[in-house]
Amino acid sequence: MDYQKILKDIFSEVSEMEQRGKIANYIPALANIDAHKFGMAVHTIRGDDFWVGNAHEFFSIQSIAKVFTLTKAMQIHDEDVWKRVGKEPSGTSFNSLVQLEYEEGIPRNPFMNAGALVITDMITKSTGKMKKELIEFVRNLAGNNQVSYDFEVAQSEKETGYRNVALANFIKSFGNLKNQPKDVLDVYYHQSAIQMSCLDLSRAFIYLANGGLSPYCKQQVLSPRQTKRMNSVLLTSGMYDAVGDFAYKVGLPGKSGVGGGIVAIIPGHLVVSVWSPGLNTSGNSQIGLKALELFTTYTGLSVF
Repeated sequence: MDYQKILKDIFSEVSEMEQRGKIANYIPALANIDAHKFGMAVHTIRGDDFWVGNAHEFFSIQSIAKVFTLTKAMQIHDEDVWKRVGKEPSGTSFNSLVQLEYEEGIPRNPFMNAGALVITDMITKSTGKMKKELIEFVRNLAGNNQVSYDFEVAQSEKETGYRNVALANFIKSFGNLKNQPKDVLDVYYHQSAIQMSCLDLSRAFIYLANGGLSPYCKQQVLSPRQTKRMNSVLLTSGMYDAVGDFAYKVGLPGKSGVGGGIVAIIPGHLVVSVWSPGLNTSGNSQIGLKALELFTTYTGLSVF
């Protein structure tokens, strides 16, 4: 299949779209990004790369990093992860508090903010050590030592993350955080501020298309069983409160972030990543969603 031609056709089509969504300006460090930026990259399990647009430009991956922290938690705790966080769609916004009250501090899934805080708590013993281990883990997965934290974004999130502070303290009140909330939040703000490119993301996520095996760090990152379960949770919970629409239009496990990135996995084939910073009302990249819909339409590849 000629993936390069398909990407060029998609780039041409989305370039003509006038409605590009709204930048996540509630995070001040992200407020001035050009809404017309667009990058898209494919990495196959055979090691082939294809890209268009701003696919090599670094951007803040935000909630996409929740997949990396969940991967580390599954490596350590395996099925015990699900004793402290659920695996059901939330139906509410990514930073919602409403379900925590009647579900007694057990977040609905690991990809909403509350769930990601619990996952971060599971892997954190020392904040400094965890931040170092996490960025090295992501660099190894991507095969790129230039992947880094954007400290301006991390500080910006810390200064404006009142809802996350509330979530962490609320979960702590139910005993579902073992560390102090401020320590969990410190790691959480930094993981959200990881910056890398579309091409980096497609390479870093290839283990989820390859039975858990990463060719870059040359190890079994997750077992085939764990990989299947990660992809299933991504399919049902990876796109905030718009997972049904994404499954309907795109038909792939995927994860988005309010920095405008989306990663999608076609098991046994490839990973495709897209970045366009304008968001729709659900917090997902408006142009990115259209690009991925076109990709599965033109290739005929999906999990359905």
